Amino acid sequence: MPDVAPSPERPWHRHYDAGVPRTVEPPPGTMVDILRETAVRYGSRTATVFMGRKATYTDLWTESARAAALFRALGVRPHDRVALLMPNVPPFIHCCYGAMMAGAVVVSINPLGMKRDVATAIRDSGARVLVALDALLGKFWGELELAGIEHVLVVRMAGLLPPLLSAGFRLQALFGKVDLPPRNAGRDYLKLVGQMEPLKEPEPLGPDDVTYFQYTGGTTGAPKAAMLTHRNLTSNTEMCRAWLKTPVGGSDVGLMVVPFFHVYGMTVGMNLSVRTAMAMILHPRFDPVAAMRDIQRYHVTVFPGVQVFYKVIGDHPQAGKYDLKSVRACISGAGPLMKEVQDRFESRTGARLVEGYGLTEASPVTHCNPLYGMRKTGTIGVPAPSTDARIVDAETGEKDLPPESEGELVVRGPQVMKGYWGREEETRSVLRDGWLYTGDIAVMDEDGFFRIVDRKKEMIKSAGENVYPRNVEEVLYLHPAVSDAAVVGVPDPRAGEKVKAFVILRAGTRVTADDLIAFCRSHLSRAQIPREVEFRSSLPRNPMGKLLRRLLAAEEREKAGGPPAAGAAADSGDRPRRNSGEA
Repeated sequence: MPDVAPSPERPWHRHYDAGVPRTVEPPPGTMVDILRETAVRYGSRTATVFMGRKATYTDLWTESARAAALFRALGVRPHDRVALLMPNVPPFIHCCYGAMMAGAVVVSINPLGMKRDVATAIRDSGARVLVALDALLGKFWGELELAGIEHVLVVRMAGLLPPLLSAGFRLQALFGKVDLPPRNAGRDYLKLVGQMEPLKEPEPLGPDDVTYFQYTGGTTGAPKAAMLTHRNLTSNTEMCRAWLKTPVGGSDVGLMVVPFFHVYGMTVGMNLSVRTAMAMILHPRFDPVAAMRDIQRYHVTVFPGVQVFYKVIGDHPQAGKYDLKSVRACISGAGPLMKEVQDRFESRTGARLVEGYGLTEASPVTHCNPLYGMRKTGTIGVPAPSTDARIVDAETGEKDLPPESEGELVVRGPQVMKGYWGREEETRSVLRDGWLYTGDIAVMDEDGFFRIVDRKKEMIKSAGENVYPRNVEEVLYLHPAVSDAAVVGVPDPRAGEKVKAFVILRAGTRVTADDLIAFCRSHLSRAQIPREVEFRSSLPRNPMGKLLRRLLAAEEREKAGGPPAAGAAADSGDRPRRNSGEA
């Protein structure tokens, strides 16, 4: 673990909430050891609630051990890969920990990704086994047939639901409203795992063994697998536990809408719950009414998520019908948190909602605003316990910059990945002397709070000046008619690139492109002012709600007759619908 003792170079420590340590020491061993300890000490506690069905931590250990035995029976050996294609349902947790028990590496697949990316991840990882929910597998089956999987195990959604909901799902499938795979596409996971005796003794792996592959565009472009070790995961889980002040064996209840197939949901949701014996209220997708209903019903206290969750609940016309006052702690990740969203949600619930930051390569959390002390809206907060951060020059990455200087954010800590699977050159480019180069342009202030300016690779070079899209987007958000905005650089014969804005208007408002450009002119420098505004009904975002500017930039390159950026093309379903002129 790097030295993170107090020093003048770490001003953020003085802004930690009372009781939050400067360093953390994770429990010894692996994530499997943590689950075993929780099952032994708190076995009778509720672990999961799914569609009203409860399971205890004893049940969670037993079902994970059954999954491990099944993987062993299929020939899975230590360091083999097991891929999971599921949302937040109980078998995801069982298979994740079961694969770890068998000594395998979990390959987490985003079921909302593009078809070819899912198949590429399967092939690239060398996964021998795929466990997939039938309601998702149908979309990918044609691609996955060619991906070289030895064993496909299908989780039948109907088998997870209470009788009435199960009957409704079967009817939907019968009438083609659910895209199920062919009947012969794989074997029935629930039937097979129910026949297994729980694995008596997990594979004796160590903290530094790789246990998780999370595919990411990362800091250098094409999707690649970040290799995360048990120590990475246990360390980051412990950092989150300390920051949220979630006691082991306490009474916290978590609303788990943020997907476990993303490393954010896995760490701040699933692993944190297992570490603290927290009850997980599982939601496979975000439904605001269902979320509010369960917050009231189960007295939810912890709700990790993304800005759109909090915005929709804060603005929802039915929010006043539900008692949401049990929620105490919320971290918003995957993008900036707007102050109006923060204020609105906090007034509805009484919770503390703060912005955090992380990246897949760091398991993922590296920064967060304090929950109860000083926080700075518009910043990602301060480095987490046991985490170091610096701002270096963006050109060479070798020169430390003083406070208030723009440069690349680099981080160091026990949560930083081992490297990219099978990509040594790309690993060397982002891991240098123990520091992870994030690719984000940021500023640190005198108090040690960090503010993301933009992605290094998304910076716009207009007439020789650096323009950061986020700065322009923040001004657009100030306009009362703007609901959402994205800014990219588009080819321009004179300036090299010009600024183009894509805007979604609030319902019932009417404004022209010239109006918005004039508004920006009073807030921005000449180089930052959008030269073009296009109105749309939606903007491309990933499953975590993160804005995908690269897809918009790729469209503009194609229009200009140039090649799209590598990895930027999308299925037709990923392309936003357009509005004409006004809304």
